[in-house]
Amino acid sequence: DVVLGYDTLDGYESPDNPFHGSTVGRNANRIGGPSFDLNGKHYELFANDGTNNLHSLPDTFQAKVWGYEIVSDGDEPAVRFSHHSPDGESGYPGNLDCSVTYTLTAAQGVDIAYDAVADQDTIINLTNHSYFNITGHNSGTVLAHELQLMADAYTPVNEKLLPDGRLQDVTGTAFDFRITKPVGQDIQADDQQLRHGQGYDHNFVLAADQRVTDLRTCAVVRDPASGRAMTVQTTSPGVQLYTGNYLDGIGKGGSVYSAHCGLCLETQFFPDSIHQPHFPSPVYQAGERFVHRTVYQFS
Repeated sequence: DVVLGYDTLDGYESPDNPFHGSTVGRNANRIGGPSFDLNGKHYELFANDGTNNLHSLPDTFQAKVWGYEIVSDGDEPAVRFSHHSPDGESGYPGNLDCSVTYTLTAAQGVDIAYDAVADQDTIINLTNHSYFNITGHNSGTVLAHELQLMADAYTPVNEKLLPDGRLQDVTGTAFDFRITKPVGQDIQADDQQLRHGQGYDHNFVLAADQRVTDLRTCAVVRDPASGRAMTVQTTSPGVQLYTGNYLDGIGKGGSVYSAHCGLCLETQFFPDSIHQPHFPSPVYQAGERFVHRTVYQFS
């Protein structure tokens, strides 16, 4: 079992759940203010991360029980979860209907397909927030995991963990994972970026395109101890590497999850992109479909 989590639904529904296994929406990651302007209107959000909104609390999608239907029970079983988010939920405009389809592929992968559409212009930015430890969910930290990220740049953050607007070349920094290295190799480096979040909590730039449709590999995680590997493919323009810096709780089978016991690779639009006009835009027009895929493949 390589995903951190809980034994019962109660754990996942708890307000103390740090997004284990969650589909995050309407907007993943941070929005500063917390507010934004869209089409001449001002929208106020809930401050749950200092002066930011993080992951669309309080009415984030992880707090909802979604409807479901079995799409296939064949060689590649699939289930589709659906949710209706009413106009104004968590402060966002528009009635939004969304679905997330999980398929267990014959190639030992989990294919996650997102589809969402609203009746007003709005922000749509969905992700999966699973914490992975491919040695095993109860195996201590992931600092010895070897990570490769196919990203030439990342978005540096300020003390509020909001991007400062730059697309920073990773060359010569602790954020250069283009050549595989242990997750923990540079996590204690003398770098203000790492001190801001007590580790990695940063978006890596995969594409500057507004809309990308083709799957491409963005990350490979390897566990030298077990020989297991996880490859991540996505259509999203960014991926957030979060090294579980603030994990502190009890999970499956009474396991203690502390700092760095799991890592997240959250495919997404860039954080706070509503306030950065040169970032790929998370704004979808009324009737325009948000369609993205992420595949976690194991070997």
